[in-house]
Amino acid sequence: MKGKQPGTPGKQAAEAIAARVAEEQALELIEVTLKKEPQGLTLCLYIDKPEGVTLDDCERYHRAVQPELDAVEYDFLEVSSPGADRPIQTERDFEKNREARVEVRLYAPVDGTKRFEGLLIHMDDAGITLRLPDGNEKTFSRKTVALVKPIILFEEEEQ
Repeated sequence: MKGKQPGTPGKQAAEAIAARVAEEQALELIEVTLKKEPQGLTLCLYIDKPEGVTLDDCERYHRAVQPELDAVEYDFLEVSSPGADRPIQTERDFEKNREARVEVRLYAPVDGTKRFEGLLIHMDDAGITLRLPDGNEKTFSRKTVALVKPIILFEEEEQ
């Protein structure tokens, strides 16, 4: 087991260490998860930077952060990019995806459907506004939204 003894610091300690090391490397720590999996406890660190994260960035960060995490209990350490299609949840995510084509999934149907596509126009704690393909804007209460994520188009798919 990589981590020390039961009762050693967990996710919060890992977040603090991971954020500090990310800042030292001009990276942004997006998310930290600590998951119990069949092979053991996996600590996942998701990093990003404005121009996107490379495999070299992940490797360099992994080498820098792993020795710092000695006091944290885990079996496996993963460092990864959050992915281009990760859900849009924060103000930072919204700013990166303003005017981007997104998919909104709802908990319950509105106008007979639980899925909408359009350009992301506005997002705050109260609601999310899309410009639909027909040019109209539609606002959804945040309480009704299950998921907002970018739609990734490959060049040959673009219209």
